[in-house]
Amino acid sequence: MIPHGVSLGVGGAEPPDPARLAHLAECAEALGSPLVSEHLAFVRGGGVEAGHLLPVPRSRDSLRVVIENVRRAQDALPVPLALENVAAIFGWPDDELTEAEFLAELVTATGVGLLIDVANLHTNQVNLGLPAVQALDVLPLEHLAYVHVAGGYEAHGIWHDTHTTTAPQEVLDLLTELCARATPPGVLLEWDDEYPSDAVLADELTRIRTAMSVAGDRR
Repeated sequence: MIPHGVSLGVGGAEPPDPARLAHLAECAEALGSPLVSEHLAFVRGGGVEAGHLLPVPRSRDSLRVVIENVRRAQDALPVPLALENVAAIFGWPDDELTEAEFLAELVTATGVGLLIDVANLHTNQVNLGLPAVQALDVLPLEHLAYVHVAGGYEAHGIWHDTHTTTAPQEVLDLLTELCARATPPGVLLEWDDEYPSDAVLADELTRIRTAMSVAGDRR
């Protein structure tokens, strides 16, 4: 069992809320968790909640703030922290780094683990033009904590990461690419609403295992 937060907000200008960190720490201890995961996201500012996992500006100034926030979180948690790349429907102007470069430098500075969501890599390739396979070549996969796989849909040229349907083949192909570069400690299927039958879920897990095994054949 791994506590997976959505509201810590390490991507914001304000330090992480000590109460939220304490709650994550208590959950990890109660569950005997090997780690805690969160999103590299902006979620609030000035007391206003965004209600969504928004992308952080990928600037050098932003990176310095995130590094400090991650170090604060690490100091407050009894187990290692892993951060997930988020799905975005927009990017901030004047980004200085790609998403993969930003994450790589963050890992180098803090040693934080990586929760790689291959569906989010696909989302950002469609919505932001960030090449997903190229990102896998830049990310320090030796720090890989685990992997997320999820489905979504495209509407009017925008990919929406909804976790309500089967993963498209493009996402599973990215899982294969990742597994050709590293062996994930675990792969988790995200399905948050509009739940299907057990048979559909079993078929989806089989598709995931097949995508992983194809990578083994390529090594």
